[in-house]
Amino acid sequence: MLETITIVLPTRNEAANIPDFLGSLPPAVPLVVVDASTDETPALIRSLRHRNTTIITHPGNVTVARQLGAEAATTKWLLFTDADVAFHPQYFERLPNYLQHDAVYGPKQSRGEYGRYYQFFSHGQQLAHRLGVPAASGSNLLIRRDVFHKIGGFDLDLSVNEDSEIAWRIKRRGYYIAFAPDLLVYEFDHRRLANGRLRKTIHSLIRCALLFTGLMPQKWRQHDWGYWANAR
Repeated sequence: MLETITIVLPTRNEAANIPDFLGSLPPAVPLVVVDASTDETPALIRSLRHRNTTIITHPGNVTVARQLGAEAATTKWLLFTDADVAFHPQYFERLPNYLQHDAVYGPKQSRGEYGRYYQFFSHGQQLAHRLGVPAASGSNLLIRRDVFHKIGGFDLDLSVNEDSEIAWRIKRRGYYIAFAPDLLVYEFDHRRLANGRLRKTIHSLIRCALLFTGLMPQKWRQHDWGYWANAR
């Protein structure tokens, strides 16, 4: 089963995070990395994961990286994630319970700092899903590859919130997207939260509301409104 899933990972200067991330992956799962680093991230990946790993060098943003990784994959499923998380030890054992769906997303928690914030966010995901609005995170999003291509992949005009937007589009096109509360990933790099929890929350809520309602001006779509400032 693991051979039917490709993990798609965008990286940029993740040398401090990548060992913990790779340590949470089963060796049998293919990994496609799209890297824009100026540090030793790609060298670390090559040294720590010799098999089932492809590294593509590209200077684009995270949305472009996710798209390029998806296009390079050949498996039935695409699992999008980030280098600053680790998968729950039973994550890949639980995945088969959800593979009857077209797309699946799970929560992100923390084993250390900001645990309450991540619990709050997870509860918000569950509530939004019950209300018919998928609240997916690019750290933990599984999409059937044929569905991904049928809906046109990611919106390359977006430099952030591409994960939320594609989840809404999957649902609007009539595909079934499920929320899986037991498919957990754990965040261990909290730089953006350290810059201000309220700032990050308001940023996400306003951008998502504008995107979901179709009110986002085209000229704002490519600008991240300072989302990545001081976080790299």
